[in-house]
Amino acid sequence: MSNPIDTRNERLAQKLIRQLQRRHFEAYYCRTTEEIHAQIRELMPEGSSVTWGGTTTVRSLGIPQMLKDAGYEVWDRDEAQTAEEKLDIYRKAFTADFYLSSANALSEDGVIVNIDGTGNRVAAITWGPKKVIFVIGLNKVAQDVTAALQRARSTASPINAARFDIKTPCQADGTCHNCNSPQSICNYIHFTRNSFPAGRHIVILTDQNLGY
Repeated sequence: MSNPIDTRNERLAQKLIRQLQRRHFEAYYCRTTEEIHAQIRELMPEGSSVTWGGTTTVRSLGIPQMLKDAGYEVWDRDEAQTAEEKLDIYRKAFTADFYLSSANALSEDGVIVNIDGTGNRVAAITWGPKKVIFVIGLNKVAQDVTAALQRARSTASPINAARFDIKTPCQADGTCHNCNSPQSICNYIHFTRNSFPAGRHIVILTDQNLGY
């Protein structure tokens, strides 16, 4: 007998793939880290330039090191020695062949929701890099766009504020206050409801519990 969790995840992933394709994304389902690595390498031609935003998912899957070992032109902001060097990598992202990201939430009908403090990630998702690859765990799926936004604000943002020790009201008690704090990390709320041009955005779904 199949595992009921695996059965549910497979069925949910296939539904999401159909919804994402309807919105002009490419979409794939990979269960293991090895499958995710292989899918990314298949999507990215040898020697492509690549960078990413502040994504725990990409780092936890070991994707940066995999890309370096495979000989891609990697622009890794974690290797920057100064704040100016990091800012230069943020700007270079707009000329990259590929930009990697995760998401704060994904609605069941295929809308990707992200919230940024500085906006560099959502800016690159919107325009610049030739292709954007999202790696999204099914733990981030919400019933609709309203629920996805709520997840991004009430779950992901307080955790990220705690991760970076940012002094916001949500960091203090773990709940969203819809604040206007000077250190707010909810300054740019972004909905990717379609991929434009068609196929520019690629989603790799996984049933691994990843990120926040």
